[in-house]
Amino acid sequence: MMERLKLVAFDGEDLAVISACVQDAVLKVGDAAFLPKEHRFACVMNRFVWEKMPDGSSRRREYERRRSGMHFDRVRAVRSTGIERKNTDQVLELLAIGYDQASEETPEGTITLIFAGGAAIALDVECIEAAMADLGPAWATACCPEHKLDDVA
Repeated sequence: MMERLKLVAFDGEDLAVISACVQDAVLKVGDAAFLPKEHRFACVMNRFVWEKMPDGSSRRREYERRRSGMHFDRVRAVRSTGIERKNTDQVLELLAIGYDQASEETPEGTITLIFAGGAAIALDVECIEAAMADLGPAWATACCPEHKLDDVA
């Protein structure tokens, strides 16, 4: 049985690990929210379980997804592009999470959630303070995400 992941990030390297684990997660716009009083952006998603890929020994390959939560703290502002915020059923496919530090002297910067189709959510943060955790058991899926070079560029 695969243990549930629980990860935290306090720097760019940590954030890159979380990014790899949530690559190809899908979520609805309504499953993401900015909580300004708490300075937090949070979302729940169905993430593809990349860390448990089939070994190829069986004829039928079975992949897994898990319900996971992710949040970013010390968020000052949130901006988005390519997302219809009123369309809470709009499905987003997360490709990567990036970080641009404002300057070498301070830890503040912008965390960007990059989605397929050119959509993005930018979080202006005081510093990197993020966490991701699996919320429940995995379920089987027959599909494995694939990417064309155009999707990544």
